[in-house]
Amino acid sequence: MVELGVNIDHVATLRQARKTYEPDPVWAAAEAELGGADGITVHLREDRRHINDRDVRLLRQTVQCKLNLEMSLTPEIIAIAAEVAPDQATLVPERREEVTTEGGLDLLANADRVHDALTGLKAAGAFVSAFIDPEEAQIDAAQDQGFDAVELHTGEYANAKGDEVAMQLHRLERAGERVRERGMRLHAGHGLNYRNVIAVARIPLMAELNIGHAIVSRAMFVGLREAVREMKRVLDAATSARDVRWVESLGERAVPKVLDYGQRKGGNRNV
Repeated sequence: MVELGVNIDHVATLRQARKTYEPDPVWAAAEAELGGADGITVHLREDRRHINDRDVRLLRQTVQCKLNLEMSLTPEIIAIAAEVAPDQATLVPERREEVTTEGGLDLLANADRVHDALTGLKAAGAFVSAFIDPEEAQIDAAQDQGFDAVELHTGEYANAKGDEVAMQLHRLERAGERVRERGMRLHAGHGLNYRNVIAVARIPLMAELNIGHAIVSRAMFVGLREAVREMKRVLDAATSARDVRWVESLGERAVPKVLDYGQRKGGNRNV
C-alpha cells in the first residue's frame, strides 16, 4: 500500500494568522496519527511563516510514525535538521515571495549546495529525498548525487485541465518508471486531493504520497482524524486495484506463487 504523509503546515498557517498558540500543529500531528497517517510532513521555511523551530523539536519528541522534514538548501536549516535528526529529510526549492512551493528543486543548477546539504543530512542518519519535477535529467542527477528517494512534483498534473490531465499523468508515469530503474524510492506530492490522487496512487511501485491542503481543508468539516481516515481509504482502494493488475500482469504461471505467498502471510487467497 502507498504510505500517506500528512503535511500539517496549514495548521500552523492558521495559528500564525493570529500570531497565537492555536491550533497547535503538534496536536494536529497526534490527530493525524490516530487517523492512520504513515508519516507527518512539515516544512521549516527560512522565514518561519508557519512551522517554527519549537514545532520541529516537539514533533521530533512526540511523533510516533515517520517524521518527514522538508527544507531548502539554506545552511542554517540544514544544521537544524542534522541536529533534530528527522526520519526523512526532503530537499525542496524555496522563494520568499511564493505562497507555496512552486516547482521542483533544480539539482543540476544547485549541485554544489545539494552536495553540502546531502553530506550533512546523511551524516545525521537521515533518509534523504529530492522534491523535483518529473524530468529525466533531474531524476538521473538525483541518483548521481546519492538521494535515497525522489518525490515527483505533481503540481502541473493537479492544475491540468481537459486533455492535458492525461498528458501530465503519463509524464508522471514515465518519470516514476525512471526513478524505479535508478533504484530510488518513489514518492509524489503537491496539489493532490481526494479525486486526483487516485491515478497517481496507481502508478506502479508508488511508495509515498505527501498531502496537506486537501486534508486540512476537509478537516474543517469532519475533523482531522476523519479527514485522514478518508484519504487512507481512497489510497487503499486505489492501490488494491493497482496490485491486482500487477498480479494479473505476471501471467498464469506466476500467479500461483503470488497466491501461495499471500496464503503463507495470512492474506486472502482470492487476490
